[in-house]
Amino acid sequence: MYCERIQIDFNSDEALYIQLRNQIILGIATSRLQEGDTLPSVRQMAETIGINMHTVNKAYSVLRQEGLLCIDRRRGAVIRINADKLYAMEELQMELRVILAKAVCKNITKEEVHQMVDRIYSEYEE
Repeated sequence: MYCERIQIDFNSDEALYIQLRNQIILGIATSRLQEGDTLPSVRQMAETIGINMHTVNKAYSVLRQEGLLCIDRRRGAVIRINADKLYAMEELQMELRVILAKAVCKNITKEEVHQMVDRIYSEYEE
């Protein structure tokens, strides 16, 4: 079961629901989670990783809003990869603007960013 692979850092400043969301996104990107896979119920996920059900529910809700998850009454939370590439590109561009602005503020060069992107992106290629 995928939820057994999820690792939450309870000492992190990052919100637990964001950590869970990010772990699920990484699972999709690395093909451990596929289109149509069902995630554990909110209750099961909460019990397995040791967090509150409301936290899991919030993570699932954010993933649904982002087009990566749909909630089916019969099957529960199902992985759905958003087919709207143009929307995804626009969303990514907005997020990257802030990330790259932070990089500029920390004197990280364009070349260093490119190397980092290439290295990270290669982790998701087959």
